[in-house]
Amino acid sequence: MDNSGKEKEAIQLMADADKKVKSSGSFLGGMFGGGPHRVEEACEMYARAANMFKMAKNWSAAGNAFCKAARLHMQLQNKHDSACSFIDAGNAFKKSDPNEAIKCLNAAIDIYTDMGRFTIAAKHHITIAEIYESEMVDVEKAIAHYEQAADYYKGEESNSSANKCLLKVAAYSAQLEQYQKAIEIYEQVGSSTMDNPLLKYSAKEYFFKASLCHFIVDELNAKLAVEKYEEMFPAFSDSRECKLLKKLLEAHEEQNSEGFTEAVKEFDSISRLDQWHTTMLLRIKKSIQGDEGDLK
Repeated sequence: MDNSGKEKEAIQLMADADKKVKSSGSFLGGMFGGGPHRVEEACEMYARAANMFKMAKNWSAAGNAFCKAARLHMQLQNKHDSACSFIDAGNAFKKSDPNEAIKCLNAAIDIYTDMGRFTIAAKHHITIAEIYESEMVDVEKAIAHYEQAADYYKGEESNSSANKCLLKVAAYSAQLEQYQKAIEIYEQVGSSTMDNPLLKYSAKEYFFKASLCHFIVDELNAKLAVEKYEEMFPAFSDSRECKLLKKLLEAHEEQNSEGFTEAVKEFDSISRLDQWHTTMLLRIKKSIQGDEGDLK
């Protein structure tokens, strides 16, 4: 069957399900029982219709059908099924209407937190944060959802998942020039990973990022921070990141724009600097007098 046929079938199924719901609430339906049973049947019909709409790539109609199923499940006190249907609705709406997707995912999160399922709630907060990042380009709202996810993960002792969310918060906070917030997170995550044999390699990266945030605010702060990180984590002293910071501090102190650029180029030729690092380094370089503000 072609997909347009599927769509017609889905529309008919939706109409039949609507009738079932209406009859379950009618006087005769109440008199002869079978109300909840009809509502359950309607739930199944909405879900089948939603899947047919998905096959026809009609994402909004699929989302609406899953939403109807979710609300009926809630009426029947099937909390878990209701949350699952809201997630299915959110995933369908992600392809057509990000705002509706967020509403459905939030509805599912409310159910999961009510059930004490915080790890699952955290996962869906991340999905919402990603929609704000990519579809809505609303960094502040993305930060709020990553923070909420991190809180839930911490409460469930899932520290590595919490740290992943916090690192997102730190990166975006620095982009929004909320450097103190970013520094606190990078230091916290760096301190928690430096004693872990499997993760300590990452610690130098977090201390490097914290140092760059310090540097943008104040050169002396950055110097003191680098010294503090070397003391806390001796392996940081031998890292290429630490050596780069010292060269940059020296170039900045001498107001040597060329020396600054050379040090960055040399580091970048071996370890590629990503967009975040480049943005932060440009902000530091702009504070050198007479600088053109690029790294070429």
